[in-house]
Amino acid sequence: MQDIFIVLIIGLAAGFLSGSMGVGGGIIIVPALMFFMGFSLHQSQGTSLALMTMPVMIIAASNFYKQGYIDIKVALVLAVTFMIGGYFGSKFSIMMPEKIMRKAFGIFMLAVAIKMIFSK
Repeated sequence: MQDIFIVLIIGLAAGFLSGSMGVGGGIIIVPALMFFMGFSLHQSQGTSLALMTMPVMIIAASNFYKQGYIDIKVALVLAVTFMIGGYFGSKFSIMMPEKIMRKAFGIFMLAVAIKMIFSK
């Protein structure tokens, strides 16, 4: 029962942050599943990717679309290239030892955080 509650909180927080700031899967769900549920990095990545289906994102994106904040052409190009990159990225990640992936993931998140904090 405690695990269900934790997963509900993770989902709500990730959904809120995804809808409000455009972040969720990699930044919220992956670390949360690792720290609060004891998942491995690979389990966390796979579970996060599995939830990001088109119907879930359409609900959040519809609010931005209604306000004119979506460039459909750019979104379509990104979707196709994201699928291609996602395929090869997942193959790469699965081949890498988790210890290396944890460090790479942490460094990437730290670099993004520093850039966000100190950029104009």
